Amino acid sequence: MPASQPRSRARDRNNVLNRAEFLSLNQPLKGNQESRSSSRKQSGQAGAAGAQNSNPKERRQSQQLPEEDCMQLNPSFKGIAFNSLLAIDICMSKRLGVCANRASSWGGARSMINLLGITGHGIPWIAGTLICLVKSSTLAGQEVLMNLLLALLLDIMIVAGLQKLAKRKGPYDINPGLLDYLTMDTYAFPAGHASRVAMLSKFFLNHLVLAIPLRILLVLWALCVGFSRVMIGRHHITDVLSGFVFGYLQFRLVELIWMSSNTCQMLISIW
Repeated sequence: MPASQPRSRARDRNNVLNRAEFLSLNQPLKGNQESRSSSRKQSGQAGAAGAQNSNPKERRQSQQLPEEDCMQLNPSFKGIAFNSLLAIDICMSKRLGVCANRASSWGGARSMINLLGITGHGIPWIAGTLICLVKSSTLAGQEVLMNLLLALLLDIMIVAGLQKLAKRKGPYDINPGLLDYLTMDTYAFPAGHASRVAMLSKFFLNHLVLAIPLRILLVLWALCVGFSRVMIGRHHITDVLSGFVFGYLQFRLVELIWMSSNTCQMLISIW
């Protein structure tokens, strides 16, 4: 052990890195450490002061951003399915809007498609039902016409209420017409024309004796009127399909509250 200590001391003296001019390579100077630590403290204090001076709304937004990013990056399966179906519905509705304006591919047939849509409007049907009710002289005819008038009024109120709740706009920026404003049919979901023609066709099929060709024509008329609203760009495909469903439900509602002949006669006498 005593002999090994002089040998180690000799090696330390002979080591070039132990000289004074090379000490800075082995160990950092204390002045540098102190300057670095002071700069870090100053930067930390400046960052803390900036965070204190920042707006509390910005701090809340910065805290919420990671959660929002996580929600966007990890949506639920229902959200993905709903957004995908909605995108397909909008894309297909825009493609089928061949009469949305004069510059469309079928722009020349826009007037004819609008005329077809008028056949399913509520105002002409209400006016025609009132005229037939005034001229009707049979109790059975008056009973059917009074319930038909009730069904038309319920259709307008139910569709207007649902549209006000949904407030969905059509695939194209098309202003509603005067008749649409009268029946409060200003939004897209559900399609008022589709619900009305579905209700009317089901009503006539149940309460009128029609030949088979007339029954087929009645169903085709309802389908054409419904999808004509997609062609002129007023409604999406889902708006029309939901309109058909609501029209059938309205027919079932009218069947449940069907007014008897005595009730109809009492209302006619009051009127």
